[in-house]
Amino acid sequence: MSQQTTKIPVIFIVGPTASGKTDAGIRLAQKISGEIVSADSRYLYRGMDIGTAKPDLAERQGIPHWLIDVADPDETWSLSLFQKAADEAIRDIYGRGKVPIVVGGTGQYIRAILEGWSIPEGEPDPRLRTALENWGRAIGADELHRKLARLDPEAAAKIEWQNMRRTVRALEVIFTSGMKFSAQRTVRETPYTPLIFGMLRDRQELYRRIDLRVDNMIRNGLVEETAGLLAKGYAETLPSMSAIGYKEICDYLRGRTGLEEASQLIKFRTHNYVRRQANWFKAGDPAIRWIDPETIGSAEIRFAGEETNVG
Repeated sequence: MSQQTTKIPVIFIVGPTASGKTDAGIRLAQKISGEIVSADSRYLYRGMDIGTAKPDLAERQGIPHWLIDVADPDETWSLSLFQKAADEAIRDIYGRGKVPIVVGGTGQYIRAILEGWSIPEGEPDPRLRTALENWGRAIGADELHRKLARLDPEAAAKIEWQNMRRTVRALEVIFTSGMKFSAQRTVRETPYTPLIFGMLRDRQELYRRIDLRVDNMIRNGLVEETAGLLAKGYAETLPSMSAIGYKEICDYLRGRTGLEEASQLIKFRTHNYVRRQANWFKAGDPAIRWIDPETIGSAEIRFAGEETNVG
């Protein structure tokens, strides 16, 4: 597609896990002729459905969803690859006269699009990367993350400690370039005009929804889904398999914990994750229009339509 001469209007629906982003995005897309671009790092992977709370085809209600089920669990998707794929999806949607709606809670993904990040890639060093990965497995993901925090606190603050792949990548860039990873990320002018809706829920209500979701995941086959992934040869050390939910069930399947303990750990770690997500989507951010996801209705739809020149 040719280079856009005007900025593309894009709606963003953001907020923490279990806040109601998916349902709100689908309702909005139905009203303003929109299509959804997922900004959830866990929705990328095929076969990882229950543990990610990925909306199935029925739940999507006929609304096209982009960047869902685009990779196998052992494939690596970098932040820059996501950014490129999201931009292509947004331009495709807009080019067909539809409204791009970016929905997700992965803070790095959202900010990379919103702020036009230019992600440092550099030449990969396979030997160094392997050494760092082995180091991380030896000392643990949390300790490796603390090593990064000592070298580059800003980069560490923006990488979840469980995400050892990104921790390793940051350390690799630091060691090969001699510069902080955070210093190499630049910002360019974004090609989008964003309208951002944030899903606002009371924290205790959010925790209640998370706990109910985890109980339903267990009931609906999370153990069987995880066992099936392991049986297909997807190692529990893969970044995708070390995500909250799958990691704890892997521990249960390997006999390292009981199912009830695994369930409680998923809830506890998801609560912690929600608190970290708040660093990306702050209540005082004037760019975000905070709304009750249960009552998104005519006012928001009318405003979105006016801002995107539809409806």
